[in-house]
Amino acid sequence: MWFKNLQVYRLPAPWAFTPEQLEEALQSQAFSPASSNELMRQGWDKPRPNGGLVHVVNKQMLLVLGTEKKLLPSTVVNQVAKARAAELEEQQGFAPGKKAMKELKERVHDELLPRAFTIRGNTWCWIDPVNGWLVVDAASPAKADDIIKMLLKAVDRMPIESLRVQRSPVGVMTAWLQDDEAPAGFTVDMDTELRATGESKAAVRYVRHTLEPEEVRRHIAAGKQCTRLAMTWDSKISFVLTEALAIKSVKPLDVMKENDAVTRNDDERFDGDFMLMTGELNKLLNDVVEALGGEAKA
Repeated sequence: MWFKNLQVYRLPAPWAFTPEQLEEALQSQAFSPASSNELMRQGWDKPRPNGGLVHVVNKQMLLVLGTEKKLLPSTVVNQVAKARAAELEEQQGFAPGKKAMKELKERVHDELLPRAFTIRGNTWCWIDPVNGWLVVDAASPAKADDIIKMLLKAVDRMPIESLRVQRSPVGVMTAWLQDDEAPAGFTVDMDTELRATGESKAAVRYVRHTLEPEEVRRHIAAGKQCTRLAMTWDSKISFVLTEALAIKSVKPLDVMKENDAVTRNDDERFDGDFMLMTGELNKLLNDVVEALGGEAKA
């Protein structure tokens, strides 16, 4: 149980909403499978079998938003509708008109939908009511928005805010590369992206490639700025910091091995991983914010 991508939001610290209150608020949006004529269904699911909608370990809350989608490509609908249209043309002596063809496609869609393949996905959310973090495991802000919108519907006036920092991530990451010096507690790894700020939008990407300081400085002198930077924190967690203040490609290094050595069954391992993850990510987030000049208050 480790999040791979962090879209980070803020709650008041401490946040006084209890797990029991949150459980009750989410019940109206509990997940249920899509019916035969539905294309998609979303809802809150149980993070652990036989548990509730809010899984709690050491005051940390874990939620999961379940999504079920029917896979019905438009090419399949069009192909079947075209064959039906050919049959109609043969029967009535003329091709269906524009309106009739539209209605035919709608009927074919409704007919095929119950037989469509179903794809199930989960999006995880961690709430730290003690330190005021709300983190969604999502590669894009759009996917995280699904969870935020659902939470705002469920919890009246939930005080969620975007994380804001004093200094621009782009400016700070560029300065780290320019000076060839990472902030205390961090090291710079071998992946980065430098992008031009002008109309050319020229970009240079380094992937598993040693960053030669002089070469990087030439790109910066030519007007490029750092928009993605791979780093390691405290020799424990590697990640990629982006210009949008997302933390991606999160990978625990040695900390997972410590937990594997002491856990005995799946439930213990899950809770141990979750407690370890939240403890370490809380410290990582604090250090990232400090490296970016501290938190900006509204």
